Amino acid sequence: MDGQLAETLPAPENTLQAEKASFLKQPKAVWATALAAVFAFMGIGLVDPILPAIATNLDASPSEVSLLFTSYFLVTALAMLITGFVSSRIGGKKTLLIGLAIIVVFSSLSGLSGSVGELVGFRAGWGLGNALFVATALAVIVGVASGGAGTAIILYEAALGLGISLGPLLGALLGGWQWRAPFFGTAVLMAAAFIALLTLLPKTPLPERKVRLRDPLLALGHKGLRTTAASGLFYNYGFFTILAFTPFILGMDAYGIGAVFFGWGVAVAVFSVFVAPVLQNRFGAVKVLTGTLFVLLLDLAGLGLAAGHSVSAVVVLVIVAGALLGINNTVYTELAMGVSDSPRPVASSGYNFVRWMGGALAPFLAAQLGEHFGPQVPFYAGAVAMAIAILVAFSGRKYLTAHEPHLV
Repeated sequence: MDGQLAETLPAPENTLQAEKASFLKQPKAVWATALAAVFAFMGIGLVDPILPAIATNLDASPSEVSLLFTSYFLVTALAMLITGFVSSRIGGKKTLLIGLAIIVVFSSLSGLSGSVGELVGFRAGWGLGNALFVATALAVIVGVASGGAGTAIILYEAALGLGISLGPLLGALLGGWQWRAPFFGTAVLMAAAFIALLTLLPKTPLPERKVRLRDPLLALGHKGLRTTAASGLFYNYGFFTILAFTPFILGMDAYGIGAVFFGWGVAVAVFSVFVAPVLQNRFGAVKVLTGTLFVLLLDLAGLGLAAGHSVSAVVVLVIVAGALLGINNTVYTELAMGVSDSPRPVASSGYNFVRWMGGALAPFLAAQLGEHFGPQVPFYAGAVAMAIAILVAFSGRKYLTAHEPHLV
C-alpha cells in the first residue's frame, strides 16, 4: 500500500490537469512494478473460492482453514517492521525481487501441502514475501512515477483493486478444476513478474539515511499516524471478516464464490481509483472516512441479518461493501502517507504493521464466532469494529483534518 512529509502533494488548483494527463504516461518500470503488484495482491483473495474445497479435502473446520489468512497476515504485519531496514540497505529493486522469489517458493509449496497445518505454515512464508514486496512497491512507484506522489498512490491502489478482484477469479477458474491449481498458477505469475522487474526496473538508489529497526514503531508515536493506524486496524477487521468468512455461508461452488468476489473486487478497484479522489477533494479525507465507515457499519449489520436467510441479499451487500472498502483503502493510505513527519516508507511500515493485525485477527475470530454462535454473529462483530474505527478517527479528527493530503 517515498520521501519526507516535506515533499507535500501538489496543490490541486495548479497541477490537477497536469497530473491527470500524466496518469497514463508512465515509464515502463512503473507499469512493470504495478503489474507485479497486481499479481501480489491476487494472493489475498486467491484462496477465497477454494476455502470450502480445502476444508473438505483436508478434513478441516472453517476456523482451521481461516488460519490460511491469519498466518499470512500475521507474518505480513510483523515483517512490515523490517522491510524498510532491508530495502534501505540493499535497495528497492533487490527487495522486490527477493519478495517475489519468496512468494514463488511458498506458493508452490502451498500447492504441494498434504495437511491444513502445512498449508498454514507455507502461507506464513508467503506472507513474508508479500510484506517485502508490497511495502517496497509503493515506495518504488512513488519514486519512479511521473505526475507526483498522489498519482503514484492512485496507481498503487489501482493495482491493489485489480489484484483483489482478479485473485478470486483465478482461484475460481483454477480451483474449480483442482484446489491445488491456484497456488501453482500464482507461482507462475510471480515468476513472470520477477523476470519483468529484473529486466525493466532500473537499479534503485539507496536512501541517504538507513532505516533502523525501531523507526516504524517510533513513527507510531506521532498522534496522527497512531490515530490512522488504530482506526485502520478495526477497519481491516471488518474488511477481512467479509473476505474470509462469507465464502462459508454462500453455499456455492468455487465458480460461484469466485464470481461474487470478482464483483466485490471490481467494486474495490473502481471506487478506489475513480470515486475516492472525487469525494476526498470535495468533502475532505476525514469526513469521507467517517461517513464511509458508518455506511460500512450498516452494510455489515445487514449482512448479519441476511446471513443464513437470503443468499441473494448477502451477495448484493458483499458487492456494496467492495465499493465502500475501495473508497476507504485510498483514504487510509493517503492519510498514513500525509499525517506523519516520518519518511513515507517508515510511516507506511508503522501503519501497515498495525492495520494488518486486523487482517490477521478477523478470519480466525469470525470463523470461531460463526461456529459457536451462528453465521450472523461474525458480521455483527464486524459492525462493532466499524463503530470503534469511527470513534478512533473522530477522536483525532482535528489533527487529521489539519494534515489532510490532497488527492489528484
